[in-house]
Amino acid sequence: MNNLYPFKFKPIIKERVWGGSALSELYNKQQNSLPNIGESWEISGIQDNLSVVENGFLAGNNIEELIEIYMGDITGDAIYEKFGNEFPLLIKLIEAKENLSVQVHPNDDLAKKRHHAYGKTEMWYILESNCDSKIYTGFKEGVTKEAYQEAVKNGNITDLLNVEKAEKGDVFFIPAGRVHALGAGVTLVEIQQTSDITYRISDWNRTGAEKRELHTDLALDALDFTETSTRKKINVKPTPNIFNNLIDCSFFTANLLNLNEKISKNYYFNDSFVIYICIDGELMISCNNSAEKITKGETILLPAMIKEVIFEPVIESQILEVYINSESAI
Repeated sequence: MNNLYPFKFKPIIKERVWGGSALSELYNKQQNSLPNIGESWEISGIQDNLSVVENGFLAGNNIEELIEIYMGDITGDAIYEKFGNEFPLLIKLIEAKENLSVQVHPNDDLAKKRHHAYGKTEMWYILESNCDSKIYTGFKEGVTKEAYQEAVKNGNITDLLNVEKAEKGDVFFIPAGRVHALGAGVTLVEIQQTSDITYRISDWNRTGAEKRELHTDLALDALDFTETSTRKKINVKPTPNIFNNLIDCSFFTANLLNLNEKISKNYYFNDSFVIYICIDGELMISCNNSAEKITKGETILLPAMIKEVIFEPVIESQILEVYINSESAI
């Protein structure tokens, strides 16, 4: 179906108790002057939060309707066979003006058993951070299940967490089962499986209207106490005008492009949709006799049937490229 084109979607804005003003001031995410924007869901296949196309002749259709009509031409044939009409990734911009809860996500097996849903492996790309901002990722070396249970009982779970300084350009990979928390003063891109299952372990002693339910019993079986080797942050010094790999896992591949000249790329090697997230600058993305401008804070979905793309910077730009290895979808 040669009439498909790169899709832009209407951001789904979420007010959060820990949100702030960075997404509206720096990334043009505004909706009814909400005072504390915590999240902007850029592409979502979550029920009740389905992304809606805002450009081209398919404007007004949601992402599930697109896939229902065009099937593998949107997501890729193997991906469609596995996920059907459900889009398999959720893309968010997040600002944490305050600490987010200490939490863990179940893996696919546990999520299927408990919730008839997919688990959640995710990654964070840091867009902005304060000089003292932190990411809590994984336990410190040697933390046992018994030590964790004792800390939950005593209310000092944060003493057991590995802490990393968060700096612009850092990448944190968070597989299902890894305890984690986003520290105050950070704005980031989150790339994750399509899942909204979170088990909160601790919420920084919030009280009153801000107090939220904890899920310490559910979290116990979800936590991985064995992994210690890959918890630290990743920081890639990108070579300009080529795609530099950040994360490559069975759930998604994420690459970084610093662009200061016109380049082209083909995707004949892989039968998957591609997502472009502009994190700085402004550029044109051209394919199939159509072109879309993408600016800082915007996201574009490239259908899987489009295989040749030209990237041309209006000003020096930086984008994240995200897709699924189609062999992983089998």
